[in-house]
Amino acid sequence: MEDKTEITTPFRNHRAGFVSIIGKPNVGKSTLMNVLVGERMSIITSKAQTTRHRIMGILNGKHEEIPFQLVYSDTPGVITPAYKLHDSMMTFVKGSLEDADVVLFVAEVGEKVTDHEVLPLLKRADAPIVLVLNKIDLSDQEHVNAKMAEWEAAIQPDAIIPISALHQANIATLFDAVITRLPFHPPYFEEDELTDKPERFFASEIIREKIFLNYRQEIPYSSEVVISEFKERDDMIVIRAEILVERKSQKGIIIGEKGEMLKKIGTQARLDMEAFFGKKVFLEQHVRVEPDWRSKENKLRQFGYDE
Repeated sequence: MEDKTEITTPFRNHRAGFVSIIGKPNVGKSTLMNVLVGERMSIITSKAQTTRHRIMGILNGKHEEIPFQLVYSDTPGVITPAYKLHDSMMTFVKGSLEDADVVLFVAEVGEKVTDHEVLPLLKRADAPIVLVLNKIDLSDQEHVNAKMAEWEAAIQPDAIIPISALHQANIATLFDAVITRLPFHPPYFEEDELTDKPERFFASEIIREKIFLNYRQEIPYSSEVVISEFKERDDMIVIRAEILVERKSQKGIIIGEKGEMLKKIGTQARLDMEAFFGKKVFLEQHVRVEPDWRSKENKLRQFGYDE
């Protein structure tokens, strides 16, 4: 008689799963992911809606002698869509909830619980929900306790962990809460993989971060960065990037007087790329007008806003 032991015994020597980080814009989701994964993967600026894609960060390690693979998804902030681009961004959020093994719902201490935009989305998740109450460094213990009680009554999460992602306070407690809720499963990715995104994606994100940091009002939101060339040589990486804007006047603002602004973001981006890729970078940038790209489905598909 054939021995079925191997088939029926549950997989007990490795944990693996997908952890989705969800929340409103600017609550510290990207900072938290970067702290948890230990790599600067999601762009962090003080402006809302900086994360447009679903970015996966992969972490391998051991917890209480059991090896694990944690696949984090940092998703765009939950917003009411105003452009086709926003619809696409919200598709990433919904997709990440549907395949999550653990949901990290990040909320700031100061946020109102009632009518919170994320609450309807949480109904899509079958996974355990860990509420991460971020930015506790901006509040006192009494207020934090009151807010935890409020969230407990509203959504009955599996756990509530108050943290400061910026100051890395209580991150170990949060990490334990996530790991112990991961299912036992073989790894999904190779051990040396850090992310599911290609290198050119991170090159474009680094330039986009500099645009968010150096320009005001509508410019960052109406710009997109496309890497037209990414060539790795022995001594350096050659990167050619196109910065797309919606109007001719925006092109002039991006370039600046005598090209000074474009040169400034190019220098900042190149230095960050060299740190990120661990190699010298030659960066060439061009600015192009692509009218109303945020509202055109074919352009959004071309720029990777589909899942």
